[in-house]
Amino acid sequence: MTFESRDPAYLWDMLDAAQSIQSFTAGVDQEAYLKNQMMQYAVERQLGVIGEAARRVSEGFKKTHPEIPWREIIAQRNVLTHQYGEIRHDRIWQVITADIPALVSFLKPLIPPLPPEEP
Repeated sequence: MTFESRDPAYLWDMLDAAQSIQSFTAGVDQEAYLKNQMMQYAVERQLGVIGEAARRVSEGFKKTHPEIPWREIIAQRNVLTHQYGEIRHDRIWQVITADIPALVSFLKPLIPPLPPEEP
């Protein structure tokens, strides 16, 4: 696996944001999500982080990992950022319940181990 120097940091940002979404929505159903504007904003913010980090991952790394839907992730970020009036909360719920767990499972093995701490 070939990383460019910043790829691990971007992957970590993606994983951290995805896990935050899972934490925010744990034990919540779609109806509760749709009634909770603060939760919606928190999820949308983390989806933006995921998309921005994905945008910055090197093209070489993206080509090596086609199992991750890079274009769709970045497109979602663009909608959230630039076309916020077109946000479909039913689609965001689908992202939360299906796409985020898959993304976490794809990302976890790609994160390189941290270097050992120096004494």
